[in-house]
Amino acid sequence: MSDIDVAEILKLPAEERLRLMEIIWASLVTEPSSVPMGDAQRAVIDERLAEHERNPDDVVSRSEVLAEARRG
Repeated sequence: MSDIDVAEILKLPAEERLRLMEIIWASLVTEPSSVPMGDAQRAVIDERLAEHERNPDDVVSRSEVLAEARRG
């Protein structure tokens, strides 16, 4: 992608840029292994998995997460 392409994308209204982002994100989700992950991200995931294995009952339900997100 050239700098000109990026400049044209950035000229789009926010709503169109958001829609483009959603389309790109959806394409990445179909192939998660193709998304590069750095050492820092891998370390965070490994630590969170280890913490869950140490305390499997220390969880937050989906409804609790959504309620908190809605409260802001």
